[in-house]
Amino acid sequence: MANRHLARSVVLQVLFEKDQQKGAMSLVDAEGRLVDYSREFGARDSDLSFMKGLLQTAVAKQKEIDKVIETAAPEWPIDKIAAIDRNVLRLGLTELLYSDRSQVPAKVAINEAIELAKQFGSASSGRFVNGVLGAVYVELGEPGKGEGNTRKKDIDPGKIPVQHLAGAVVYAKHQGDTYLAFVHDIFGHWTISKGKIEDGEDVESGAKREIREELGVDVEIREELGVNEYIANDPEIKGGKKRKRVTYFLAEAPFSELRLGSSGGLDDAQWFPLSQVGSLNFYDDTLKIIIPAINLLAKKASK
Repeated sequence: MANRHLARSVVLQVLFEKDQQKGAMSLVDAEGRLVDYSREFGARDSDLSFMKGLLQTAVAKQKEIDKVIETAAPEWPIDKIAAIDRNVLRLGLTELLYSDRSQVPAKVAINEAIELAKQFGSASSGRFVNGVLGAVYVELGEPGKGEGNTRKKDIDPGKIPVQHLAGAVVYAKHQGDTYLAFVHDIFGHWTISKGKIEDGEDVESGAKREIREELGVDVEIREELGVNEYIANDPEIKGGKKRKRVTYFLAEAPFSELRLGSSGGLDDAQWFPLSQVGSLNFYDDTLKIIIPAINLLAKKASK
């Protein structure tokens, strides 16, 4: 058995045992069991920090992860899912949503979870876990889908329908401090408010409307931050693919209460002072927009 697969098996064993004790096992106790099982099953000492990190994140993020499972498999209440499948999903989603993708690519996280389900679950566990994690993977934009794939013919982006979107890094001044507004998605990430451009709408007008609908505030566009473009699945169009082109702006708003709109996949909206932004969980491509925005705000403040 590959070493990291064995390490994941050990973490799964602890998660399963903790689940069965229905809250009676503390994180400290769980970490103790992890060390015991690691020795019992012959896991490498060098993998202990990997296992502890995986266990700690799975426990700390369990509520958020369970919400993702409920969203991806609405016909299966969390307590009705077989215990081993439930904890394989928690483990797989911990890696899919919170691990460094340079260390654990999305496909690896999914494939490892499926193998654990086949190994420890029922005859249908692998298919069930594959279905749930696959649905989450699609919602995430299928990160890393084309990595390492040289056999398939490259897609010509020019032949794929384009869908235009717009969004903004929204900031406000309050009592001498600068605050940024972000929305939180059901996959545990803070992200930039954005949405589709409607027919006859320019990108700036679309960004303003989307911010108003999603955050409940009116904004003034200050400058463009850049464009992010990626290919996404869409089974409703010919070819099954569309090219999403998102134009991002830096926009100023009054510091007022945020009112989250009815956009699907979001569960919160908050203001954060600049000093706290670095501790938030963002997608990598979102950071590529946020960091330049912060740099621009810093330059404005220094003038």
